[in-house]
Amino acid sequence: MKLIGMLDSPYVRRVAVSLQLLGVKFEHQSLSVFSTFDQFSKINPVVKAPTLVDEEGAALMDSTLILQYAEFIARPSARRTPTMPTELFRSQRLLSLALAACDKAVQLVYERELRPAEKLHRPWADRVVLQMRAALDVLEAEQLRQPLEATSEAMPPPGVMMAVTWHFIRQMLPDVVADADYPALAEYSHLAEALPEFRAAPHGDGTYQG
Repeated sequence: MKLIGMLDSPYVRRVAVSLQLLGVKFEHQSLSVFSTFDQFSKINPVVKAPTLVDEEGAALMDSTLILQYAEFIARPSARRTPTMPTELFRSQRLLSLALAACDKAVQLVYERELRPAEKLHRPWADRVVLQMRAALDVLEAEQLRQPLEATSEAMPPPGVMMAVTWHFIRQMLPDVVADADYPALAEYSHLAEALPEFRAAPHGDGTYQG
């Protein structure tokens, strides 16, 4: 299988890290939805990252759907999503919060980098920040109450998304959120970034080194 997309995308990076944790082998092709649009479109006409391409060339999109498939083909002992209802609900709740924070961070980055400054709609941007921080507030409280594992052997799916999202926010929006605002999230991300699965797929325009 081949993972298409750049590791400066938190969604692509989430998949690259998670596939390693699940023991699913893959190749990575670092293509941009902007600068290499035409090349990307030959692989997936929708040009959406991440894209996972199977051996027959069929494309699967959306990081959550890709990882649902990856868990299905992974060894049962490697799977990370809980099966008991109570544990599954908490896992999915934390994952939804991390995804929401990530979505809002990406929206704000696009607003700043793609829209002309004179056309930036400040009330909308402020609301996006408010939504992002609301998600981070809950994640911080949950991490203080019941910390997630930060090891290669036991890191759960919401932990990957939480760590990747926090790192993305600090890289791309350092003026919006500081480590001191969310010390538990900052510490968790610091621990995660030291893991080999994260180091093999660093944030940026490089390629996964498996």
